[in-house]
Amino acid sequence: MERIVRVVPEAGLHARPASQVVRTANGFDAAVTLEAIDGDAPPASATSMLGVTGLNVKQGERVRVVAEGSDAEAALDAIESILTESVEDGDGDSESETDGDGADDT
Repeated sequence: MERIVRVVPEAGLHARPASQVVRTANGFDAAVTLEAIDGDAPPASATSMLGVTGLNVKQGERVRVVAEGSDAEAALDAIESILTESVEDGDGDSESETDGDGADDT
């Protein structure tokens, strides 16, 4: 299964969102990979912090999320949620706004 999502967090797929992706991917019985559609980095395992941050995905860029295994759909749902939600700072304020599903409708 796969989905293409547009990254919403202002910092892109770095630091906090990347660590959330890795932690989430490790919680499912599924092999999950990420591919930066708008970049030139090779696909990376969603369980590797170096791999995820090495994709160098910026806000507004698209990512292909591929999952295989018994929890594939749940893993896709959870990771899509991370990639399409704004990240809150320490004060609980959002860094960016989202218009809803964050999915790429193009």
